[in-house]
This record gives sequence, C-alpha cells and structure tokens, in this order.
Amino acid sequence: MTRTISKTNILGISAYYHDSAAVLLGDGKIVAAAQEERFSRKKHDAQFPAQALDYCLAEGQIELTQLDAIVFYDKPLIKFERLLETYLSYAPRGFRSFLAAMPVWLKEKLLLKDTLLKELMRIGKCNKASLPKLLFSEHHKSHAASAFFPSPFDRAAVMCLDGVGEWATTSVWKGEGNHLEALWQIDFPHSLGLLYSAFTYFTGFKVNSGEYKLMGLAPYGTPRYVDTILDELIDLKPDGTFRLNMRYFNYCTGLTMTNRRFADLFGGPPREPESPLTQREMDMAASIQCVTEEVVLRLAKTLHLETGEQNLCLAGGVALNCVANGRIERESPFENVWIQPAAGDAGGALGAALLGWHEYFEAPSATRDADGNGDAMSGAFLGPKYENEAIRSFLDDEKAEYRTLEDPELFDRVAGLLADEKVVGWFQGRMEFGPRALGARSIIGDPRSPAMQSVMNLKIKYRESFRPFAPSVLNEKREEYFAQASPSPYMLIVAPVQEHLRVQPVPDDGERCGLDRLKSTRSRLPAITHVDYSARVQTVHQETNPRYHALIDRFEQKTGCAVLVNTSFNVRGEPIVCTPRDAYRCFMRTEMDYLVMENILLSKSEQTQTESDNSWKMEFELD
Repeated sequence: MTRTISKTNILGISAYYHDSAAVLLGDGKIVAAAQEERFSRKKHDAQFPAQALDYCLAEGQIELTQLDAIVFYDKPLIKFERLLETYLSYAPRGFRSFLAAMPVWLKEKLLLKDTLLKELMRIGKCNKASLPKLLFSEHHKSHAASAFFPSPFDRAAVMCLDGVGEWATTSVWKGEGNHLEALWQIDFPHSLGLLYSAFTYFTGFKVNSGEYKLMGLAPYGTPRYVDTILDELIDLKPDGTFRLNMRYFNYCTGLTMTNRRFADLFGGPPREPESPLTQREMDMAASIQCVTEEVVLRLAKTLHLETGEQNLCLAGGVALNCVANGRIERESPFENVWIQPAAGDAGGALGAALLGWHEYFEAPSATRDADGNGDAMSGAFLGPKYENEAIRSFLDDEKAEYRTLEDPELFDRVAGLLADEKVVGWFQGRMEFGPRALGARSIIGDPRSPAMQSVMNLKIKYRESFRPFAPSVLNEKREEYFAQASPSPYMLIVAPVQEHLRVQPVPDDGERCGLDRLKSTRSRLPAITHVDYSARVQTVHQETNPRYHALIDRFEQKTGCAVLVNTSFNVRGEPIVCTPRDAYRCFMRTEMDYLVMENILLSKSEQTQTESDNSWKMEFELD
C-alpha cells in the first residue's frame, strides 16, 4: 500500500554503458540502492535498470509519479561529441570502429532522453506530462558527488579516476558543505583507467571486469617492465599528470585496446583468454600495478598541496584498485581517506541523485549519519531483504530440508561448522550496493585452513586458482592481524598481514616463482594471505552488520581467531546472489557444505541433488 509522501524524493539512474543501477533518496538520505545485474542475473548488465528501479520504489513505498526528480548520471550528447571529434581527428583510421559504433549511437544513445522517458512512462504507467522532472549530471561530477556527499567529511579534496566519462578521465575537486568545486581534469584519450584496461586486455582478461584479476596477479610477477612503460607508454610528470603515447593503443579508432606496436614492445601477441598464464603476464601485471600506484600517489600529493585539505575522497573505477588505495592511505599526506564502495558506474546513480538534492533543490548536507562507519552509506547494505517466513515458503516449495535456529544457537552452530573447515553460504539482511560482498551475500570459511583458498576457488567459485580471498575481521581487533590503522568497512584497502602472523617459506619454497608460490604457506592465516603477505581487509562493525559481527565474535570464542574468509556469494560469470532462490540455486550447484539464510540452516548432505544441479556444475568446470 502506498503511504503519503511528504519528503523530497529523488531517483538517480546510471545505464547503457556498464553496471546500470538505481538509487532512491528521501530528503537527501539513501533509502535504497541496487544494481540491475542482481535482478536480471546478467553480470555488469548495462540495460535500463527497470528491476532495480522497481525495488527502490517499493522500498521507499512510493510511486514513480510521486518523485520530485529523476537524475541521469551523465550527458550523452557531450559523450557523442567526444566520439565524433575522436574519429575525425584520427580519420581515415578507425572507419570500421566508426561503422560499428554509429548505428547504436544514432538509434539509441543519441536519443537517450527519449529512451529514458519511454522507459519511465512504461514503469510509471503514465503519460509524459505526469513524469517527474528529468535532469542530467556530468559523469565525473556524479562520481565526485558519490565520493564526497556520503563521506564522513564536511570538507575534503576529491579525486576521480576511471576509463572515460564524457571527456574527463581524471578529475579533481574540492568539496565543502553542499558544494563541489571542479579544480582541473585530464581528458580523453589520456586515461589511467584505459591504460590499466589495455594491460587487462593484453594479458587475456576481459576489459571492465577483469581488472581486479590483473591486480590479484601482480604479486606473482616481477615489475621488470616499469621502465618500458614509463619510457614508451606514459609521460608521467612529477605532479602526477600524464599523457599516453597513443602510437601503442587502438582504443580510439579500433576494436581492440592495443596494437601491433604494443605487442612488439612486450615480445609477442596478447595472451589468448583462458590459455595458461606465463611469467610474462605476471610481470606485466606487476609492472602496470607499480606504475598505477605511482601515478595515484603523485596525484594525491599534488591535490593535498593545492587544496590544503586533510581529507581525501575517491571514486571512479580506478578507486577499486585496493592496493593503490592502501598506499594512498599509508603514504599520502592526507590524514583521512574515504572511498565510495560503489566506486564504478553503479555509484554514478547515487552521485546523480545527490547532485539533484544539493544543486537542483539547493538542500543542505543532510546525507551524513553517525553510523558505525561515520558515513551515510549504512555499511552499503541498501538492497533487498527477505524475512524468515518468505525464505521458509520458498524452501517448502523446493521440498528442501532445513531447520530454524534462534540467534544464539545459530551463531554457535555456524561458528562450529566453520571451525571444522566447512564452507558456508551466508545470506543475511539487506544486499550490498557495489561490487563487494560484505557479509550480507557472502561465502565464508576458516582462514586458518591451508586448503581453504584452493577449495573455494576450484570447487565453490570455479575460478582461477591464483586469485586471493579477503578477510573479514572484527573492527576492534583489526590491528592485531593487519597493519591497518583505520577502519576498512568496504573491503577497499589492501594492508600487510602483521609480522607476528607471518611464516617464512622453507628454503625450497623460497625458490618458487610464478603460480608455484601458491604452494608456500605465508602466514598462520594462509587462506587470506596473498603471496606478498598482503590482504584485502574488511572490518566488520557491530553498528552496521550486527549478525555478521556476532558470528565472527562467536568464531573467535571457539578458535581464538577473529577473522573469517569472505568471498562474494556467486560463481564465476554470475552476479552476486540477490534472492533466496539465487542463493539456494548457487548452494545446490556448487560444493558448498552449508547455507544460512537469516535464521534458517541447510546442510548439503540432507538435500536431494537433481540432474540440472549437476549439469550446471559441469558447465563451469568446462568454462
């Protein structure tokens, strides 16, 4: 039933490029936020976020026609201008790419306002005159707004780095109160995000989704190509500004990221996807990671010098590079660093809505709340939640075997299962907004187990063996395990494992190189310790995720360890689960041992396997 709405309600939308999303604000506070992929089950879904929008409206108990404004996260006409100018400047090169891009632009993206209005009229079941006002933000300004306005700071420097928006690829801002001031930007084609994506492509991973794999691969390599990159590919200035040598890149005019000159520079053609990784790819990953860290550190130091601010906010796809973020936090002159958990295009929907609130409605900064993280993101738990009754109804329809346990018994039972090295699907509360699973839609395990990383990678996630897993640690115990002075609630900081937990490799192990280093035990928490003694830390706070905090606390009481392995509740190629159906399906079709949905516990050994479960598993083993 629709309730009477008296507050100002604004919907933010990002769509049509990658990771579409919808966000609802009520009087400047985040009511709901979700990515379309979680509902459509299509990873990085770029389509209009109809299902995410429906969820946001339902969560806010509001009709679309009752909204005060809808804000889109970028300006497609300016983006089209950049596309045309780029093709004209490179003509006649790039004609094939031009022919491929133009029909899509002329049919859909150039007329995007009309497309949006049609989608909104369909969802609102109304005519154009009944729709709320439709506004458009700029891409990087949406990123900047998503970074500053929900942060814990009343004033801060803001840095946004990604592939490209309309023109900007790097932008710096100054935020104060309800105002963002643009300082300067670096424009396309000179892009740190596209440089990193070029190496992602060349090493055989998928652009716009495989960059985190490249980051995870880097510690297995030696950065022997750093000088080559700095001499040939990027002209990096002392202040962090840069220009790329476009002779080596193909993304302006072609259908690939790099060209033959790039291949000659690195001794051969790109790696074929899914083919074996060689030391070259590992060394390339290590090298571009080093260069990326150097660029962002120099930029951060310049921004601090120019603004005099003590707080830094980050957004844009490059802000998901957790290793670079860790170095900014430890080595930059800023006292405090805050990173938007949905730093990519999905977070642009949030920034667009916040700009509508602060600029169009000229509202004060009412978005910050004193929650457990000091910010306005509610721990990023902004998606759908399912009650025990709804879960039981679904499981009864599936004829699943389960038991319902009260909280104390549930936490004790699951902590015991984890201590016995069982792998558990953990489905609790509101789904996370952004790419990380933070204890609402997670697969969890015992970090002390030497076998846990390989078990989770190969039998649960069906993904590459080299990829590390993240630790969830009680916030109050974080410095006992990691050199992490400040909280890291969104799993966006890589920090060193504390020295007292490290285990030096035996002499034979020390001579291992490449992926063979996986076989060496590095710490007393081997499942979450990467080969360089680092970990992508998530601090768990009682204020924002009390049930996950209670489980880890009970696990510590049983084992003396206040850390769990945490990975996203999905398998390779699929989005993180959203509904009980998604979770049960993933549980039944992997080698997970137990599933917990709210207070309901399922054991795999008690379930009846179906033929479709086994055939689905085979697809991933053959992928």
